Amino acid sequence: MKKILTLALVAAAAFAAEGYKIITKYKIGGTGGWDYVAVDSAAGRVYASHGTEVDVVDVNSGKVVGKIEQLHGVHGIAIAADLGKGFISNGQSNSVTVFDLKSLQKTGEPAVSPGQNPDGICYEPKTQRVFTFNGRTNDATAIDAKSNEIVGAVKLNGKPEFCAVDGSGKIYNNLEDTSEVIEIDAAKLTVLRRTSLAPAEEPSGLAIDAKNRKLFSVCGNKMMAVIDIPSFKVIATPAIGSGPDAAGFDPGTGLAFSSNGVSGNLTIVKEVGGKYDAVDTVATERGARTMTVDTKLHRVYLLAAEYGPAPEAKEGKKARPPVLPDSFHILVVGK
Repeated sequence: MKKILTLALVAAAAFAAEGYKIITKYKIGGTGGWDYVAVDSAAGRVYASHGTEVDVVDVNSGKVVGKIEQLHGVHGIAIAADLGKGFISNGQSNSVTVFDLKSLQKTGEPAVSPGQNPDGICYEPKTQRVFTFNGRTNDATAIDAKSNEIVGAVKLNGKPEFCAVDGSGKIYNNLEDTSEVIEIDAAKLTVLRRTSLAPAEEPSGLAIDAKNRKLFSVCGNKMMAVIDIPSFKVIATPAIGSGPDAAGFDPGTGLAFSSNGVSGNLTIVKEVGGKYDAVDTVATERGARTMTVDTKLHRVYLLAAEYGPAPEAKEGKKARPPVLPDSFHILVVGK
């Protein structure tokens, strides 16, 4: 009887709500769409992609404290705190805008050519290199973060999405069209390993638990693939919401997150007794598909906006509802 009760308590703990909810909203306003969002937890700043600019928001006041403007189809933002520099991928101009973290002034714009449509972007601290993952040419461009010079490229044999770094010289990336995750040696600029995410399909967001050597890949068929890095195999596929784009992990709480734009919610996944399960779902907003995790404040920041009515479908194709002017904002999810 005691054993049964213990098992029941463990099961209840595994599926207990984590207590996360929307605690505030940071209004940004303006017009235009968005893509990735990044946070510098130590400096207390959120960097939100927003059309032709990146809005910089103070996490304590919720106020916009600066902008990096005149950009060209912003996708991602990478922070190299040790160098005092930030990097923004420009999908339209096939370039990376480099800026100073303190002044927010631009300091360079190297082209990633022959790479095209740089999308995901990550800073790898051991080699001090920035990697852009180029959606149109299925490759990655490596940039020396100190000199802003291109140092090489990596052929990926698949369409890249989000990236994650382990801090010791390895970079991981989702390949959307082949439903794989790959491991890259940042120094040698080679793909070391690749593995199928089956039964998960069409991955987008990727996050890492560097200490426990796990990857979390959110996929279009409403699964989060949990990959064991040493064996490079999928060990769990907890259910998530529909329309996921970004993934996140908080090492302080041991929680993984999936932001689901179609279902308008945030799935929280946790490891309990060696098994990964979805333990909570937080209602967010329709279209809140990208996010980042603040590992200092243990919060999740999601980009969102309000929408007008969808126009009539033409030729059998469903039209997207328009983003209402001045409605762009950041949702803050926490306890």
